[in-house]
Amino acid sequence: MADFSQIIAGKTGFIDADREWLHRLVSDWQVIADLSFADLILVIRNDDGDYVVADQCRASTVVSVLMEDLIGQPVAAEIVPAIESAYSNRVVARLDHYRMVGNNTVCDVFAPVIRDDRVLGVVIRETNMATRVGNGRYELECIQTGKRLFSMISLGRFPYQETLISERPNDLRVSDGFCVLSGEGIIEYASPNAISCYRRLGEQGELVGRYLAEVTTDQIHERDTVPESLSYVLSGKSGAADSELDTSRASLAMRSLPLYNAQSQRDGALVLFRDVTEVRRREVELQTKDATISEIHHRVKNNLQAVSALLRLQARRTKSDEVRAELQEAQRRISTIAAVHEGLSQSADETVDFDTIIPSLLRMSVDVAEERGQNIGVHFVGEFGSMPAQDATPLSLVLTELVTNAVEHGFEGRTEGTITISAGRGGNSLDVVVEDDGNGMDTESENGMAKASGSGLGTQIVQTFVTNDFGGTIRWEPNHPHGTRVVLKMKLRAAQ
Repeated sequence: MADFSQIIAGKTGFIDADREWLHRLVSDWQVIADLSFADLILVIRNDDGDYVVADQCRASTVVSVLMEDLIGQPVAAEIVPAIESAYSNRVVARLDHYRMVGNNTVCDVFAPVIRDDRVLGVVIRETNMATRVGNGRYELECIQTGKRLFSMISLGRFPYQETLISERPNDLRVSDGFCVLSGEGIIEYASPNAISCYRRLGEQGELVGRYLAEVTTDQIHERDTVPESLSYVLSGKSGAADSELDTSRASLAMRSLPLYNAQSQRDGALVLFRDVTEVRRREVELQTKDATISEIHHRVKNNLQAVSALLRLQARRTKSDEVRAELQEAQRRISTIAAVHEGLSQSADETVDFDTIIPSLLRMSVDVAEERGQNIGVHFVGEFGSMPAQDATPLSLVLTELVTNAVEHGFEGRTEGTITISAGRGGNSLDVVVEDDGNGMDTESENGMAKASGSGLGTQIVQTFVTNDFGGTIRWEPNHPHGTRVVLKMKLRAAQ
């Protein structure tokens, strides 16, 4: 089934600016549907001269008449004359009768979409007449304001040409609260939720009949931060504008939508409100938590580096070559874990980009293990992706052990060689291949495991983490034309 972008992309005669206008229309038209308690349907004329549904919008404030998606389908023959009237006359058109959609009695109104004096399509407002029974003041104000916005489509005034988007965009809805301003910025109507927003700020007086700018600035104190965009929202005289007011009592997100009359003159504004106090409080808590966790990882990394330095000093002082080798191995493993915590200290979501830390770790392993005069290269294919420390720490140890094993045993007596690490990631499934062009499998493996040297701890690390922690398998096989190939198949435990 074709989607909105495909439908308008395939329409000849549209320039990029036309398509952008329609994209902005369907991006902003939810407020019209919610205020009107009605569904909206965008119809365009295709290259064959037929009318098809390009997009639709269901109201979130009332039960929708649109039970199925109509995008890409032809419109009902009954409403084609009204659509053609809107196209040709460039004014809002109506059917002279209600029609039945399923079991619902529907009133259809048709507004041509005007841009630069050209008709791009028609927006149909479908109202279930059952929702027009027993309406109170709130419903009547919503409907009246919705009609004003809807008529602006045919004036080329909606969507707005000028917008001022906040750095902290909020999804404001009619149900969160709104008020209607006069051309002078005086509040003509305030919904119950809008009144509640201002009560939260500290305003206890009547809102209607007062300037919105005055009501709002009365609640701003000396230490409160006032964004530059706030004045645009409170006046309602610019294009669509977003802002957010953070005071010592509450945080209030706002969006103003200027209203224009039939002569295309600005004569008021709709201002949407949303109380985001709790949202901002939780954001601060999360930022504090993230900073604390990051500091913990940073201190763990520092402590591990201190331990690594002590081991390095001890290795230099010992006279036993065997003890020195074991201390150097321990130092390398601790440095590996420290590198993971360093990556975590720079992340805000407790995950580490494994592709950024593993190259330096493996290069370090090669430098430590290779003999003087050797030149062993390390290459990477594919991506490991991001993962939490629960997976990153053991995986980094496994890979450094395998690379160290390849250098110590696979390239013994050789001056140069290459180790290639290939990774394939799909969700929590991870396949890794470590291959070299060394002396061959007999020099690197023993009984299907890494060949042990010293205490054999490296062999135990690889086998334990791969089989027990990752529930995976490890397979050693010859690499052609020569060398060794280690194939790992693992399931990451904590990765998403």
